[in-house]
Amino acid sequence: MKRRFIVLSALSTALLVTACSDTPGDDTAATQTADTQASVADSGNGWSVPYTAWGDPDLSGKWPLEAVGGTPMQRPAQLGEKAYLTAAEYADALERAADSASLYQQELQGGRIGNGHWLERGPPLRQTSLIMEPANGRIPVMTELGLARAATMKSSWSEEIFDELSDFNPLDRCITRGLPASMIPFPYNNGVEIFQAPDYVAIRLELVHETRIIPLDNRPAPPEQIQHWMGEPRGHWDGDTLVIETANFNGLSAMVIVGPGNMPIPTSTALHLTERLTLTGPNTIEYEARIEDPEVITGPFKLAFPWTRSDDYEIFEYACHEDNTVVPNYIRATNPRFFTEQ
Repeated sequence: MKRRFIVLSALSTALLVTACSDTPGDDTAATQTADTQASVADSGNGWSVPYTAWGDPDLSGKWPLEAVGGTPMQRPAQLGEKAYLTAAEYADALERAADSASLYQQELQGGRIGNGHWLERGPPLRQTSLIMEPANGRIPVMTELGLARAATMKSSWSEEIFDELSDFNPLDRCITRGLPASMIPFPYNNGVEIFQAPDYVAIRLELVHETRIIPLDNRPAPPEQIQHWMGEPRGHWDGDTLVIETANFNGLSAMVIVGPGNMPIPTSTALHLTERLTLTGPNTIEYEARIEDPEVITGPFKLAFPWTRSDDYEIFEYACHEDNTVVPNYIRATNPRFFTEQ
């Protein structure tokens, strides 16, 4: 983790210099992120899309999501429809991110372990949220069914006394983060690696050790009765853009992982994702995901943010908790029926 924080701190500093070099008072540049600006520059230098030996655009490599971890998924409500920070606001945000990235070294020098060792958030983007549609940058309000299901959702973050397995969510149980949550930055273990073969793309996720296998051979989708935690994907190329359509979800995972500051939002078997991955430079992908689930939310929303290549990123084993002992230990430690008089 030490190496990651040194890299992130350096990146924050570099972006801070770039932000501060903007003409004072000129916020027109706020319609592009620093990453997008860099990819445009790459294109101007004669860059062209690379292809695999069999002729597909070559997306292979490591694209850790921590590079955008300083940008919230949902826009703070007080920002309304303000999609981008001004130059001054962006400079302030980068300075705060650089301070955060230095916590690891501060803790080492102080002989202690805290959030500096655990959290791996990168610098923020110029955009104020990863959700870019609807205009307020937030997940649409839930339906009545969605609200009813959300009221019953539990996790290790939400409860104080645990009684049974249903008191824990799929991440607590080391099963999955689900979708779209797995494609959203987390406080740590944000590795994403793409592998390609003829008629297949595989997306390896560091957190909860999952790999999404995406066939590109025009096979039909399975019957709706076949349902998975991560759905059933089908991919195709739209020019040089990889398009992934995913359905057949089991509806048992959260749309956003329950935790501090997150309102629980369920999913249903009607969940449908349309993702688009487009190379915009030698080290940048523009990622978009349109999420719709009419059973639990009143409208669709779209994520849109850049991925940045980091070939020296190390993907570690996500061992979670060995033999699933944490779940029974939570129950034994908190539930009065396991207490005995001494």
